[in-house]
Amino acid sequence: MSSIPSLMALRCLDASARHRSFTKAADEVHLTQGAVSHQILGLEEQLGVQLFVRRRAGLVLTAPGQTFWNEISAALRQIERAAQNLRTHKGLGGTLNLCVASSFATYWLMPRLGDFVARHPEVTLNLSTHIGPVDFANAPHDAAIEYCEGPATGIHAHQVWPLALSPWCAPALLKGRAGKRTAGPVTRARLAALLNGHALLRHTTVPQAWTQWLSEAGMAQDVAPAHLRDGPQYDLLSMALNGAIAGLGVALLPDYMAQAAAQSGQIVQLSPVTWTSGKAYYLRFPDWKASMPPLQKFVQWLAGPAAISPR
Repeated sequence: MSSIPSLMALRCLDASARHRSFTKAADEVHLTQGAVSHQILGLEEQLGVQLFVRRRAGLVLTAPGQTFWNEISAALRQIERAAQNLRTHKGLGGTLNLCVASSFATYWLMPRLGDFVARHPEVTLNLSTHIGPVDFANAPHDAAIEYCEGPATGIHAHQVWPLALSPWCAPALLKGRAGKRTAGPVTRARLAALLNGHALLRHTTVPQAWTQWLSEAGMAQDVAPAHLRDGPQYDLLSMALNGAIAGLGVALLPDYMAQAAAQSGQIVQLSPVTWTSGKAYYLRFPDWKASMPPLQKFVQWLAGPAAISPR
């Protein structure tokens, strides 16, 4: 017997696991209930493990069965999608499942995405978000734009955008004792007073940002170390932006995120000095995904001038 299970046997396992019933699985794969049961018995014999426990309430995967199903289900979805893409687009287009860091998706990618869609109507781009590194082995994503150090073993990485941060706050924080905003640029002494007098909003993904920015600005001695540790922490840059707009403190933000709020007068930049992180936003994907036509088109678009500035 072949060491590789047949596709039909794997489809029967997948359908049976989802429906918890050989009868319902049979309707899905267009076989009889007996044929599905026979496929599962053959698969169990081939693998040398019991995959299901038969109970009155329905089928229950055994622990080895659950592990095996978890590993094959993503591959089966990929095969189904590849077949659908080939039927629909004849190999010229298809679907790209892209996972993007939430704030980056909202403030950088979405304003630019209309250009990609206009250039490549044959590509369906599905977006999702995820906090933390994407596990491509156990996730349905083809690629991800992540804030990280770049490539890894078996993973391609194309830098999309650096993370350059500068300080922003609500205009109300700049008002003097008379309740009016101080005219002219913010002096170093005034900036030091602002930073010490208000909460410094921190990012959990860039915990060293304030320390690094103060060093870059030559102000490392101007803010007490204890004050750097006292500010609230947010998981998302967008939370820091909205915290700054609400007057909760001073936030380090990238220009692409702060511009719209600055143009509407909701926040102001306290200093043009920026600190650029050693990490950046990278488009990452497994080696074996590199030949996907939709992914290749997205990589080419990111490398072109249209991705630099939104329409």
